[in-house]
Amino acid sequence: MAKIAVEQPFTDVKQALEEKGHEVTMFESDENVNGYDMGVVRALSDVNVDQFDFPVVSIEGASVQDVVNDVINRLSR
Repeated sequence: MAKIAVEQPFTDVKQALEEKGHEVTMFESDENVNGYDMGVVRALSDVNVDQFDFPVVSIEGASVQDVVNDVINRLSR
């Protein structure tokens, strides 16, 4: 499965993605994170998306299930 980086403090998203079989690591918003297949962040406006070498999904305004579905859909492209 995919390696996914999830911004702190969204442990509920981490757990939901792990239940789908993904390897998930938590990170702080100011960390330089590389080498993942996908990232989940608080809001795209809060981060410099160029700092990641992988696509990112925003949690802003979405339920945990919406985020999980978005990650799965983007990974299957």
